[in-house]
Amino acid sequence: MASIFQNVAVDCADAYGLALFWSGVTGRPLHPQDVPGARETQVLMAEGPVLYFNQVSEPKKVKNRLHLCLRPEGSRDREVDRLLGLGAAFVADHRDPDGAGWVVLADPEGNEFCVLRSESDRAAANS
Repeated sequence: MASIFQNVAVDCADAYGLALFWSGVTGRPLHPQDVPGARETQVLMAEGPVLYFNQVSEPKKVKNRLHLCLRPEGSRDREVDRLLGLGAAFVADHRDPDGAGWVVLADPEGNEFCVLRSESDRAAANS
């Protein structure tokens, strides 16, 4: 017997607002029944588990022990700029001079996530 991932759950202060941010990040839609003020919302991913946002009363206090890592379709640096434009905050830069590494950002509620090199960035570095 085994278990499968149903969703990746994120506790937050504004479930609908945070789901909108992540919908913009992923380019995936919210569940059709999600509306402003909803205490539970979902971003429907094309594959794998949904991103589930659950409104809670207590605020985030410490660094995430679990986080999402994103691999953009295009340039990592352009994606970082796009995500900052959507409302992400810059946390740390772990890019190496050779182009390897990642950038740590935080969503509007302070949940950290990483932006990795894209496949096209990796291919350009190896050519």
